[in-house]
Amino acid sequence: MPVAADPARFHLIRRALWLEALTSAWLAIEAAVSIGAGILAGSLSLVAFGADSVIELASAVVLLWRLRVELQHGAEFSEAIEQRAGKIAGLLLFALAAYVIASAGYGLWRRQGQEFSTPGMIVTALAIPAMYLLARAKMTVAGRIGSRALRADAVESIACAYLAAVVLVGLIAQLLFGAWWIDSVTSLAIVVFLVKEAREAWVGDDAEDELAHHR
Repeated sequence: MPVAADPARFHLIRRALWLEALTSAWLAIEAAVSIGAGILAGSLSLVAFGADSVIELASAVVLLWRLRVELQHGAEFSEAIEQRAGKIAGLLLFALAAYVIASAGYGLWRRQGQEFSTPGMIVTALAIPAMYLLARAKMTVAGRIGSRALRADAVESIACAYLAAVVLVGLIAQLLFGAWWIDSVTSLAIVVFLVKEAREAWVGDDAEDELAHHR
């Protein structure tokens, strides 16, 4: 059945598209400012945060594609697209976890703190409420339309808000106390969360139901 024949679902898909468009626009700004400010300040954490934003932007583009497919071809056709998009989102979450581990390890190995960056502080401070609010809205819509891919993308937004807070704390701590190691150590706390959500996005509900059936 075409999604247009279901007004409630059509409204939800349009809302999800609007949320992903906002996410994409913000992430593009976030990535450009973070990477630029990081290069100028010699800040590994800011450059890495910008790289994370690029990964999340790729996920948002995947979701825009998935949602447009449903609007054009209906719910039945979107099931295959949903599985493919869920796997792509899962891969991006695994990539994000790998980025966090590599970035933290490299930062600890270098034993070198960053200079304070005003643009970096502003963009990370704004990212925290922006990505948190977007994540909550996307989680709500994902639950109502049954989209694992949208849920995985919302998790990436939560991760972005968390990492923004880590970078912000690191910048302030570096400025006040010279605590060069704090952002690298704290960022490792999110890895388990990311891997769990990546696995769920990759495996999907059907595989999990089958696994539960055999237990």
